[in-house]
Amino acid sequence: MRKGILSLTATAAALALGLTACGGNSGQTTSTSSATASAAKAGKVGVILPDSKSSARWETADRKYLEEAFKAAGVQYDIQNAQNDKTAFQTIADQMITNGATVLMIVNLDSGTGKTVIDKAKSQGVATIDYDRLTLGGGAAYYVSFDNTKVGTLQGEGLSKCLTDKKADKPIVAYLNGSPTDNNATLFKSGYDGVLKPKFDAGEYVKGPDQAVPDWDNTQAGTIFEQMLTQQPKIAGVLAANDGLGNAAITVLKKNNLNGKVPVTGQDATVQGLQNILSGDQCMTVYKAVKKEADAAAKLAVALAKGEKPTASGSVKDPETNQDVPSELLEPQAIYLDNVKDVVADGYVTKEELCTGDFAEKCTEAGIQ
Repeated sequence: MRKGILSLTATAAALALGLTACGGNSGQTTSTSSATASAAKAGKVGVILPDSKSSARWETADRKYLEEAFKAAGVQYDIQNAQNDKTAFQTIADQMITNGATVLMIVNLDSGTGKTVIDKAKSQGVATIDYDRLTLGGGAAYYVSFDNTKVGTLQGEGLSKCLTDKKADKPIVAYLNGSPTDNNATLFKSGYDGVLKPKFDAGEYVKGPDQAVPDWDNTQAGTIFEQMLTQQPKIAGVLAANDGLGNAAITVLKKNNLNGKVPVTGQDATVQGLQNILSGDQCMTVYKAVKKEADAAAKLAVALAKGEKPTASGSVKDPETNQDVPSELLEPQAIYLDNVKDVVADGYVTKEELCTGDFAEKCTEAGIQ
């Protein structure tokens, strides 16, 4: 009876708090009871995702993998999306803390909003994790992301490779940078500047228009790039900071019959980005194995929820506070036409999603099984 009462009590408490109560993996009665007891003793994890427009990954990948990890660990969790609304972001955080979250994991919309939320959480004794984006000056207990400077380096190397393949002579290169409020966008730019600036300085490439896209907004990116191309019709390469911005540029290039002739980069290995690579309109993307990132973050969150003090494998220096933030940084991978199949083999994108309609034949040609 006590096991049954414990299970009902844990479930009722979770329902009253508006959170999801998750048990352990199915199996023997003893392991199920143990997982239920563990869930009852552990704290709750709140996760705030940034939006669903800037990149498909937040809802299609991060949410899914985080949910799977929390369910497997048997901890209660609440994952919500702020939909790029700073007021909603803070309201969600307040609700999560009020509803008993003992760990708060956020993908900030900007460092100012993120810091406000982290400060409030810390004042309430809630452990904090910066997920994917570092909150500058925020002082989160942990940071989990990819090596974002390396992401930019891969993008710069990718564009250079694609321009070389096209035998481009002193190509004019345009930059479509990510949001100016996202520290990751700063790190990406640092990475690709490290590759391309020496070529600009040496006269091998010509520096073209260079503009940030507010909030990673793809519609604004299209308008910005259309203006760039009007002002500089001979743009020969586009360093786009992610697949959404890349697709915005490709849409404009298509209107001008320049798609496939002007190399465009990307990031996130979205279905759209990979299809653009298969069709020859995008030269490369950067694959970040989100499952590994989500698993690393969930491992920290679960440990914190259970009252433990986990250690991170490395650290990142916050440039505003000059403090080291315990961190887990994962390795990104450059994706070209010849290794699009790696993303499918890894399970991040399915063949059914990618190889629809006209792309079926292209998938076969690319060795996707």
